[in-house]
Amino acid sequence: MVQNKSKPAEKAPESATKAAAAEPPRRGRPRQYDPDRALAKAAGAFWKSGYAGTSLDDLVTATGMNRPSLYAAFGDKSDLYLKTLERYQKRSRALTLELLADDPPLRIFLKRFYDGALDIYRAGGDEARGCYSISTAPAQATVDAAVRAFLSDSIRGTDAFLAGVIAKARDRREIAASADPVALAQIATATLHTIAVRSRVGASRKELTALAAAAIDLICGPKRGQATA
Repeated sequence: MVQNKSKPAEKAPESATKAAAAEPPRRGRPRQYDPDRALAKAAGAFWKSGYAGTSLDDLVTATGMNRPSLYAAFGDKSDLYLKTLERYQKRSRALTLELLADDPPLRIFLKRFYDGALDIYRAGGDEARGCYSISTAPAQATVDAAVRAFLSDSIRGTDAFLAGVIAKARDRREIAASADPVALAQIATATLHTIAVRSRVGASRKELTALAAAAIDLICGPKRGQATA
């Protein structure tokens, strides 16, 4: 590259030179970051484009961190992705437990459960994104044992949690004494995943709410004059 000629730079005053020499060199401060915020931003990138479709450059842009900082904080791309999945799972489970705080009947809990999922899957509007783990993890699970194990454990955990809630409802005679909590829990989980996939491809909230309502009727049986809100 050809550089333009310029006049010689003027020398700094001798007093300024001495002052600069006397001042100890400043060490650059390490860049501060919020780990939870960085994981949220990384999850947003993965959620939009999937694991394979999200490059390291995309993650750098999303988090505002350079590559060395990303590696130092979260490991490689696979490690970072797993951490975002774990964060999403932890937050989702905490929100679900809140739905049980007032010990609601099963029908009311399930309505809250699916409504809450739709709030997340549709981001409160018309954006088609679905469930973070169900939308992004299955494809990666075929080639990544750690992701496969996470997804498998997550599904089993959801089944077990819902089976416990349904068993309690059976003990309270909210559903038939002959009901199988394990089988009904698997139906409830399958409905959740169906709603997630349909939401990802743009199904309307009205359609998905109707699907959830049908599943609730299947699990709980005919209504017995209970409120549903």
